[in-house]
Amino acid sequence: MTKNKQSESKQLVDYVIEGIQEKKGSGIVVLNLSELENTITNYFVICEGDSNVHVDAVAGSVEDYVRENAKEKPFRIEGKQNAQWIIIDYLDVVVHVFQKTTRNFYKLESLWADAQKTEIPNLF
Repeated sequence: MTKNKQSESKQLVDYVIEGIQEKKGSGIVVLNLSELENTITNYFVICEGDSNVHVDAVAGSVEDYVRENAKEKPFRIEGKQNAQWIIIDYLDVVVHVFQKTTRNFYKLESLWADAQKTEIPNLF
């Protein structure tokens, strides 16, 4: 990955985090996958909400922040129907907004244990 592309991806991660924090999403973790071989993206940003309404609001806030600040739209969004786990795919950055029980069930962070992990403190 070029330096410029890496910088753009990191900036996108920052906007995603701001969008999550705006709606009080919690348990934010950033997994840097860019140093690993055969990965589908450079970063995973994982967080959780308290209910399907909260998960949907957090995901919507991420979309709004990224569109307003990075002028990017997601390549694909999955999971809005039941809002247990919404995936927002920006190709280089993939956002996972979970309900707590769903996050605990899938343990996505443990599947990518080799990735550099950064935990973002909750603002509230």
